[in-house]
Amino acid sequence: MAKKRRKVKKRRSEYRPSLRERIEDFHPIRNFHPVRGLGRSLFLHKSLYIIAGVLLVLLLAGGLTFKYINDNYTVTNIYVTGNTHYTNDEIIAMVMDGKLSHNSFFLSMKYRDKSIENIPFIEKMDVDILSKDTIRINVYEKAVAGYIAYLGRYMYFDRDGIVCESSFETSDNVPEVMGLSFDYVIMHEKLPIQNQKVFEEILDITQLLSKYQLRADRIFFDSEYNVYLYFGNVEVSLGTEDFIDEKIIQLQYILPKLEGKTGILEMKDFDDSTKNITFEEKNQ
Repeated sequence: MAKKRRKVKKRRSEYRPSLRERIEDFHPIRNFHPVRGLGRSLFLHKSLYIIAGVLLVLLLAGGLTFKYINDNYTVTNIYVTGNTHYTNDEIIAMVMDGKLSHNSFFLSMKYRDKSIENIPFIEKMDVDILSKDTIRINVYEKAVAGYIAYLGRYMYFDRDGIVCESSFETSDNVPEVMGLSFDYVIMHEKLPIQNQKVFEEILDITQLLSKYQLRADRIFFDSEYNVYLYFGNVEVSLGTEDFIDEKIIQLQYILPKLEGKTGILEMKDFDDSTKNITFEEKNQ
């Protein structure tokens, strides 16, 4: 008996649209909805207007703020303290060197928690804003004791004998020191001099001269470290550092009487008991 053949039901294949048909189904014109498209367009334009408005307000506010600060924070009063090597005008020019430098608000931002450094003979400078139109510049100068001439330059040193500055110019506030023997000079190192105490003596002399408003042109040390000061054509022989304070106190009364004269003022034998002072005038 013949077996019945089992009918197998063929599975219908799924329909898959072609790439062209899929592109046509998503055609922008065909899928455009007029109401939804208009709403989307209005929302987009409204957002742009809001952003533009905010930017305009911020711009106007910034401009008004800048004008207010520029008109009301102009510096008209400047105080300078602590400067001897530079004049007030030179210090002011160093601090106020930009377009907005005469504005106290700008200066307060520029120098907030910041000092001005890397200026010859100055350790640092601070700027204090006292009011909208008033500032104070605090100058902290290096403790320069004197300078020596070396290889066409002037080497400035502090009370420890450390070379702190090198310049082609001399200073009216710091005397030239002569008579010291050395073979070399290195920046930021001590001058190689056998008697290192001489630097403290130099600073003591310069400070005493400044205290009594005396300005020596030169300080000279001989081989035994006796001190000679030069004021124009007058040579002052101070001798050793003994009674140096009393000797310089006497100088403030004697030197005005010797103006225009040439000679040697002998003070090396001056002490508490003798107070021996002589002047040997020389013909010019």
